[in-house]
Amino acid sequence: MINRKIIIIGGGVIGLGIGWQLAKAGASVSLFERDKVGRAASWAAAGMLAPLAEAHTEETELLGLGVKSLSLYPQWVKELEADAQMCIDYRVDGTLIVGLEPDDTHQLRHLYTAQQQLDLDVNWLTGREAREIEPTLSPRITAAIHCASDHQVDNRLMLGALQRAYISCGGMLQENSSVEGIVIEKGTVTGILTEEGSQKCDVVVLAAGCWSTQIKGIPESARPPIRPVKGQMLALQMEEGVDVKTVIRTVRAKYPTSVYLVPRTDGRLIIGATNEEMGFDTRLTAGGIFELLRGAWEAVPGIYEFPVLETWAGLRPGSRDNAPILGKNEVENLIYATGHYRNGILLTPITAYEISKLVMTGETSKTITPFQLNRFSTE
Repeated sequence: MINRKIIIIGGGVIGLGIGWQLAKAGASVSLFERDKVGRAASWAAAGMLAPLAEAHTEETELLGLGVKSLSLYPQWVKELEADAQMCIDYRVDGTLIVGLEPDDTHQLRHLYTAQQQLDLDVNWLTGREAREIEPTLSPRITAAIHCASDHQVDNRLMLGALQRAYISCGGMLQENSSVEGIVIEKGTVTGILTEEGSQKCDVVVLAAGCWSTQIKGIPESARPPIRPVKGQMLALQMEEGVDVKTVIRTVRAKYPTSVYLVPRTDGRLIIGATNEEMGFDTRLTAGGIFELLRGAWEAVPGIYEFPVLETWAGLRPGSRDNAPILGKNEVENLIYATGHYRNGILLTPITAYEISKLVMTGETSKTITPFQLNRFSTE
């Protein structure tokens, strides 16, 4: 398998991570990105590694995948920082999920009960106990859940590191190069079509996020059901005296948008995110930004004076069940690594390790078997 030519479609953290692992193993890899590498969902993310905070009782397989990927992060960071010769700001400060009103506390308690049923390592805190961990929290905070093992990474630094590591290991990078279609002959991939012409290959890894469904040539029965889900976000500059240390997530029963605040070592405070089914619309709206700022200010009143550094919107690739689509399908040598929705940064290590292993050996591990495309055929 190592002598076969592999093409990866999509230059976000997923595509770069898989490409890096394959190139490092000695494979011939070319990555095609429709725009500039990493400037879509991977750039727009907040970098939270939060399988516990986002756990749902009806998504136990996805939770298990997230927990396993998080456990790989120390190894992943060490390997990536060594190959890229740069830091990606991996932080282990934990996460606080907070509520302000009685209705919020009721919803928070419901979440805590579900987390306990899943046997997760979380703790219930009073408002005072939460402020001992994060003094910037509002005195109105009534209760909190502490997820000490939920971490974070600077996703933009990780993107830069993955690009450097991929290239340093011999990977070929084609930016601003749209893949028009995948060439399939007798049920087997033989190449791709680009604006510059056709390219032959032995394996195609589709990691194009919410653009995965727009690649021509894939049979309708094998087309991954991916949709874009818009998320508006902003970044503030923290100032002396109000230095947030912990990832904070709010539970607001009466408001349409719960928010999160993610502090960066460089002084930025990332605030997100809306969750909008708006197709490929990436326009910022006054209402979206207002809801984010209101939610963040209610949790941490000190942000009121912070300068606004940046606003943006990204498109998360959501599958029909919001879990990733990984591995083989009915088309021979077409491998999927898409549909990571809100968990792309969290699931990058496990996806990169497992998909690169699949490409090299042809064997699908038990880890990703539940996330193959064929799970939708039984619905």
